[in-house]
Amino acid sequence: MGRRFVAQRRADPYYRAAQAEGLRSRAAFKLAYFADRFPIFRPGDRVLDLGAAPGGWSLVAAERVGPRGSVVAVDPRTIEPIPGVTVVHGTVGSPDLVGRLGGIPFDVVLSDMSPRISGAYATDHARSVELVLGAWALAQHVLTLGGRLVAKLFDGDLLADTEARLRPSFDQLRRTKPPASREQSSELYLLGFGFRPEAVDTERSPVRNR
Repeated sequence: MGRRFVAQRRADPYYRAAQAEGLRSRAAFKLAYFADRFPIFRPGDRVLDLGAAPGGWSLVAAERVGPRGSVVAVDPRTIEPIPGVTVVHGTVGSPDLVGRLGGIPFDVVLSDMSPRISGAYATDHARSVELVLGAWALAQHVLTLGGRLVAKLFDGDLLADTEARLRPSFDQLRRTKPPASREQSSELYLLGFGFRPEAVDTERSPVRNR
Protein backbone atom coordinates (compact mmCIF):
# COMPACT_ATOMS: atom_id res chain seq x y z
CA MET A 1 0.00 0.00 0.00
CA GLY A 2 1.64 3.23 -1.19
CA ARG A 3 2.20 6.28 0.98
CA ARG A 4 0.12 8.43 -1.34
CA PHE A 5 -2.88 6.08 -1.02
CA VAL A 6 -2.55 6.01 2.76
CA ALA A 7 -2.37 9.81 2.91
CA GLN A 8 -5.41 10.19 0.66
CA ARG A 9 -7.40 7.73 2.74
CA ARG A 10 -6.55 9.48 5.99
CA ALA A 11 -7.65 12.79 4.46
CA ASP A 12 -10.97 11.30 3.32
CA PRO A 13 -13.77 12.62 5.60
CA TYR A 14 -15.89 9.50 5.09
CA TYR A 15 -12.99 7.24 6.01
CA ARG A 16 -12.33 9.26 9.17
CA ALA A 17 -16.03 9.29 10.06
CA ALA A 18 -16.29 5.53 9.56
CA GLN A 19 -13.33 5.00 11.86
CA ALA A 20 -14.82 7.31 14.49
CA GLU A 21 -18.27 5.70 14.37
CA GLY A 22 -17.08 2.09 14.21
CA LEU A 23 -18.70 1.49 10.83
CA ARG A 24 -15.91 -0.84 9.56
CA SER A 25 -15.73 0.86 6.15
CA ARG A 26 -16.55 4.15 4.45
CA ALA A 27 -18.91 2.17 2.20
CA ALA A 28 -21.38 2.09 5.10
CA PHE A 29 -22.20 5.73 4.38
CA LYS A 30 -23.25 4.83 0.84
CA LEU A 31 -25.87 2.34 2.00
CA ALA A 32 -27.02 4.66 4.79
CA TYR A 33 -27.50 7.40 2.18
CA PHE A 34 -29.64 5.11 0.04
CA ALA A 35 -31.65 3.90 3.02
CA ASP A 36 -32.40 7.46 4.12
CA ARG A 37 -33.77 8.38 0.68
CA PHE A 38 -35.31 5.22 -0.74
CA PRO A 39 -37.57 2.48 0.71
CA ILE A 40 -34.87 -0.18 0.77
CA PHE A 41 -35.36 -1.55 4.29
CA ARG A 42 -38.40 -2.23 6.45
CA PRO A 43 -38.42 -3.43 10.06
CA GLY A 44 -38.34 -7.22 10.11
CA ASP A 45 -36.82 -7.61 6.64
CA ARG A 46 -34.53 -10.49 5.78
CA VAL A 47 -31.45 -9.19 3.95
CA LEU A 48 -28.78 -10.94 1.86
CA ASP A 49 -25.49 -9.01 1.66
CA LEU A 50 -23.16 -10.30 -1.09
CA GLY A 51 -19.45 -9.56 -0.94
CA ALA A 52 -20.04 -8.33 2.58
CA ALA A 53 -16.52 -8.11 4.09
CA PRO A 54 -15.53 -6.27 6.20
CA GLY A 55 -19.20 -5.91 7.19
CA GLY A 56 -20.00 -2.21 6.81
CA TRP A 57 -23.16 -2.76 4.79
CA SER A 58 -24.27 -5.68 6.97
CA LEU A 59 -23.96 -3.46 10.04
CA VAL A 60 -26.13 -0.74 8.49
CA ALA A 61 -28.67 -3.29 7.25
CA ALA A 62 -28.94 -4.96 10.67
CA GLU A 63 -29.60 -1.61 12.30
CA ARG A 64 -32.27 -0.71 9.74
CA VAL A 65 -34.24 -3.98 9.87
CA GLY A 66 -34.12 -4.10 13.67
CA PRO A 67 -34.30 -7.05 16.06
CA ARG A 68 -37.17 -8.70 14.15
CA GLY A 69 -35.11 -8.73 10.96
CA SER A 70 -31.97 -10.60 10.00
CA VAL A 71 -29.00 -10.31 7.69
CA VAL A 72 -27.02 -13.05 5.95
CA ALA A 73 -23.56 -11.85 4.91
CA VAL A 74 -21.73 -13.77 2.17
CA ASP A 75 -18.00 -13.47 1.52
CA PRO A 76 -15.01 -15.81 1.27
CA ARG A 77 -13.11 -13.48 3.61
CA THR A 78 -13.43 -13.30 7.38
CA ILE A 79 -16.10 -11.01 8.85
CA GLU A 80 -15.97 -10.18 12.53
CA PRO A 81 -19.25 -11.00 14.35
CA ILE A 82 -22.14 -8.52 14.10
CA PRO A 83 -25.33 -8.89 16.18
CA GLY A 84 -28.23 -9.98 13.96
CA VAL A 85 -25.91 -11.05 11.12
CA THR A 86 -25.18 -14.63 10.04
CA VAL A 87 -21.94 -15.03 8.09
CA VAL A 88 -21.73 -17.56 5.27
CA HIS A 89 -18.23 -18.12 3.91
CA GLY A 90 -18.70 -18.57 0.19
CA THR A 91 -18.57 -17.05 -3.26
CA VAL A 92 -21.41 -15.80 -5.43
CA GLY A 93 -21.84 -18.29 -8.25
CA SER A 94 -20.97 -21.33 -6.15
CA PRO A 95 -23.54 -24.06 -6.91
CA ASP A 96 -24.09 -24.86 -3.23
CA LEU A 97 -24.54 -21.29 -2.04
CA VAL A 98 -28.35 -21.12 -2.13
CA GLY A 99 -28.60 -24.21 0.02
CA ARG A 100 -26.33 -22.65 2.64
CA LEU A 101 -28.28 -19.42 3.08
CA GLY A 102 -30.57 -20.73 5.79
CA GLY A 103 -33.78 -20.64 3.79
CA ILE A 104 -35.33 -18.25 1.31
CA PRO A 105 -36.81 -15.84 0.30
CA PHE A 106 -35.09 -12.57 1.15
CA ASP A 107 -36.71 -9.15 1.08
CA VAL A 108 -33.51 -7.36 0.07
CA VAL A 109 -30.38 -8.39 -1.84
CA LEU A 110 -27.33 -6.12 -1.56
CA SER A 111 -24.16 -6.30 -3.65
CA ASP A 112 -21.25 -3.95 -3.11
CA MET A 113 -18.92 -6.42 -4.82
CA SER A 114 -16.03 -4.93 -6.73
CA PRO A 115 -13.57 -6.63 -9.11
CA ARG A 116 -9.86 -6.73 -8.49
CA ILE A 117 -8.76 -3.53 -10.22
CA SER A 118 -6.50 -4.17 -13.20
CA GLY A 119 -6.00 -0.55 -14.25
CA ALA A 120 -7.52 -1.26 -17.68
CA TYR A 121 -10.81 0.60 -17.54
CA ALA A 122 -12.73 -1.49 -20.08
CA THR A 123 -11.67 -4.68 -18.31
CA ASP A 124 -12.63 -3.39 -14.86
CA HIS A 125 -15.99 -2.18 -16.16
CA ALA A 126 -16.74 -5.55 -17.78
CA ARG A 127 -15.75 -7.41 -14.63
CA SER A 128 -17.98 -5.20 -12.50
CA VAL A 129 -20.89 -5.99 -14.82
CA GLU A 130 -20.15 -9.70 -14.46
CA LEU A 131 -20.40 -9.33 -10.68
CA VAL A 132 -23.72 -7.51 -10.95
CA LEU A 133 -25.11 -10.17 -13.25
CA GLY A 134 -23.91 -12.85 -10.85
CA ALA A 135 -25.66 -11.11 -7.99
CA TRP A 136 -28.74 -10.66 -10.16
CA ALA A 137 -28.81 -14.34 -11.13
CA LEU A 138 -28.82 -15.24 -7.45
CA ALA A 139 -31.34 -12.53 -6.57
CA GLN A 140 -33.82 -13.92 -9.09
CA HIS A 141 -33.75 -17.17 -7.16
CA VAL A 142 -34.03 -15.78 -3.63
CA LEU A 143 -35.91 -12.46 -3.76
CA THR A 144 -39.47 -12.36 -2.53
CA LEU A 145 -42.29 -10.78 -4.52
CA GLY A 146 -41.88 -7.01 -4.15
CA GLY A 147 -38.26 -7.39 -3.02
CA ARG A 148 -35.49 -4.84 -3.47
CA LEU A 149 -32.01 -4.95 -4.99
CA VAL A 150 -28.98 -2.66 -4.54
CA ALA A 151 -25.95 -3.43 -6.73
CA LYS A 152 -22.72 -1.62 -7.60
CA LEU A 153 -21.06 -1.49 -10.99
CA PHE A 154 -18.68 0.78 -12.88
CA ASP A 155 -19.95 3.14 -15.55
CA GLY A 156 -19.22 2.14 -19.13
CA ASP A 157 -20.62 0.94 -22.44
CA LEU A 158 -22.28 -2.16 -20.91
CA LEU A 159 -24.33 -0.14 -18.43
CA ALA A 160 -27.36 0.42 -20.65
CA ASP A 161 -27.63 -3.26 -21.53
CA THR A 162 -27.29 -4.23 -17.88
CA GLU A 163 -30.10 -1.87 -16.92
CA ALA A 164 -32.22 -3.22 -19.78
CA ARG A 165 -31.82 -6.76 -18.45
CA LEU A 166 -32.88 -5.84 -14.92
CA ARG A 167 -35.56 -3.20 -15.54
CA PRO A 168 -38.45 -5.48 -16.68
CA SER A 169 -38.30 -7.44 -13.41
CA PHE A 170 -38.87 -4.42 -11.17
CA ASP A 171 -41.60 -1.87 -10.78
CA GLN A 172 -38.85 0.73 -10.66
CA LEU A 173 -35.11 0.72 -11.40
CA ARG A 174 -32.98 3.72 -10.48
CA ARG A 175 -29.37 4.62 -11.15
CA THR A 176 -27.58 6.75 -8.57
CA LYS A 177 -24.21 7.69 -7.09
CA PRO A 178 -23.94 8.55 -3.38
CA PRO A 179 -21.86 11.45 -2.03
CA ALA A 180 -19.56 8.98 -0.25
CA SER A 181 -18.35 7.65 -3.61
CA ARG A 182 -15.02 9.23 -4.41
CA GLU A 183 -15.31 11.99 -6.99
CA GLN A 184 -12.88 10.29 -9.37
CA SER A 185 -14.61 6.92 -9.06
CA SER A 186 -16.79 5.62 -11.89
CA GLU A 187 -18.88 3.48 -9.55
CA LEU A 188 -22.66 3.67 -9.82
CA TYR A 189 -25.45 1.84 -8.04
CA LEU A 190 -28.58 0.28 -9.47
CA LEU A 191 -31.57 0.23 -7.11
CA GLY A 192 -34.48 -2.02 -7.97
CA PHE A 193 -37.85 -1.81 -6.19
CA GLY A 194 -40.84 -4.12 -6.46
CA PHE A 195 -39.38 -7.38 -7.78
CA ARG A 196 -41.75 -9.19 -10.15
CA PRO A 197 -40.55 -12.80 -10.58
CA GLU A 198 -43.04 -13.47 -13.38
CA ALA A 199 -41.23 -10.86 -15.50
CA VAL A 200 -37.83 -12.59 -15.33
CA ASP A 201 -36.43 -13.48 -18.76
CA THR A 202 -35.91 -17.21 -18.25
CA GLU A 203 -33.95 -17.55 -21.48
CA ARG A 204 -31.26 -15.17 -20.15
CA SER A 205 -31.27 -16.20 -16.49
CA PRO A 206 -28.64 -18.85 -15.60
CA VAL A 207 -30.34 -19.62 -12.28
CA ARG A 208 -33.83 -20.15 -13.58
CA ASN A 209 -32.65 -22.28 -16.47
CA ARG A 210 -31.53 -24.98 -14.07
